[in-house]
Amino acid sequence: MKTFAAIDVGSYEISMKIFQMAPKGAMKEIDHIRHKMDLGSETYNTGKLSSAKVEELVRILREYMHILKSYKVDDYKVYGTSAIREMANTAIVLGQIEQRTGIHIDVLSNSEQRFLDYKSVASKGDVFRSIIEKGTVIVDIGGGSVQLSLFDKDVLVSTQNLRIGVLRIQESLRQLNALPSKSEMLIEEMVASQFSVFQKLYLKDRQIDNIIVVDDYLSRWMQGLHLGSDRQGYVDAAYYKEFMDKLRHCKSADSYKEFGVSQDTTGLFFASAVMVNCMMEMLGAGQLWAPGVSLCDGIAYEYAEKEKLIKDGHDFEKDILACAKSISKRYMGSRKRAEILENLTLSIFDHTKKYHGLGKRERLYLQIAAILSDCGKYISLANLGECAYNIIMSTEMIGLSHMEREIVADTVKFNHDEFVYFEELSKESSLDRNAYLVMAKLTAILRLAHGLDRSHKQKFKDVKISDKDGKLVFTVQTNADITLEKGLFAHKAAFFEEVFNIQPAIRQKNSF
Repeated sequence: MKTFAAIDVGSYEISMKIFQMAPKGAMKEIDHIRHKMDLGSETYNTGKLSSAKVEELVRILREYMHILKSYKVDDYKVYGTSAIREMANTAIVLGQIEQRTGIHIDVLSNSEQRFLDYKSVASKGDVFRSIIEKGTVIVDIGGGSVQLSLFDKDVLVSTQNLRIGVLRIQESLRQLNALPSKSEMLIEEMVASQFSVFQKLYLKDRQIDNIIVVDDYLSRWMQGLHLGSDRQGYVDAAYYKEFMDKLRHCKSADSYKEFGVSQDTTGLFFASAVMVNCMMEMLGAGQLWAPGVSLCDGIAYEYAEKEKLIKDGHDFEKDILACAKSISKRYMGSRKRAEILENLTLSIFDHTKKYHGLGKRERLYLQIAAILSDCGKYISLANLGECAYNIIMSTEMIGLSHMEREIVADTVKFNHDEFVYFEELSKESSLDRNAYLVMAKLTAILRLAHGLDRSHKQKFKDVKISDKDGKLVFTVQTNADITLEKGLFAHKAAFFEEVFNIQPAIRQKNSF
């Protein structure tokens, strides 16, 4: 049995959950401590935290450390989200906090944060899997933005971020000096203006049956409902409509007590409720589900995965690959071509492990790069590599960090463009030396696979790879003329040899 603590330094609350973790994968929450602290308003308005806010944050974290010690916690993780991420002086503030508390705060990118939120929902196991068998959208509401993740037949099809978080909405209403009677209409207009674009681009003819709500306010109310069944956190469209009618008649903070809402959070609760109502009406969804989880649950789930305390969990890699295929389809990529390239690259990767020394995660990067290798053609045939890079870097894939996405984007780019060495690339890239070396190895493999199918005619029925006499030999079974492939393969092979110090060669074997 291990005791683990997850701390979320959020936009409007510092939250800590303490879990007991059994070796067979059971996670039991044993305490949940929350301290309201509005970091987001200062960050979103000024780009910085005041000294008073930093002082208060230090005090809270010290108190949390005392609580950890009282529970004799084996391990803990502390993550900062958008309020920390969007500060202009993040490094300075985090340096002060670590110096004074001994606590290191890891700052999550948006895609990393949403992936952990997604893991927290997936931790519900069979309940989650049964819901996403039908058209489902996860609406993950934060202080700075909302993440929409679309599922179709239990596969994550797309995910998009909208900058309409509840704190941003509340601040916009304050700047507009909006009357309470106008608030709902203004929130709906803000939501609809962005959500309608998502709807046109990604939903099209899809039927959405369910909305999964992840937030810090509306979810708490929904978790307190049973509605005549034992299914906690479920609300149908008719009941939600009745709830909204009651909410509109709340004229004071006291009237919100019926929903278990404290006086200082009524605005955030109302913004979440209106936002979900707007999306529910636009989607025509019949059911809402609030699993009652938070980022802390996702942090704990990730820790349990790494410690191998969870078995047979959700297949998140499948979701990442499904997103990549959806992006490829959106930019008119050839499915057949991508499958051929994917098989070739993975075959080369698996047969050259002793040369590259990479693992399962890097193999996933390569697979994604193969799927997206030609997406840049949608914009420009002449500038394919740069266009592909921009598409990948501009498109979030939940499950990949910013650094991982850049590795994939550069791998695709340099598959088409002249390779740039670290000393030059580091001037404009965030890749460190280790990430750069991973990218170089993946690029060499992808280039080689690309060279084997340069004509795009899939001439090779079978490719066998062997290591003979200091050469990596590709024995191809085909009766087709492969003069083009042999001629262009030499250039691809030269870079592969530079990276791995082994020379690739093609040998043709006639097919009978």
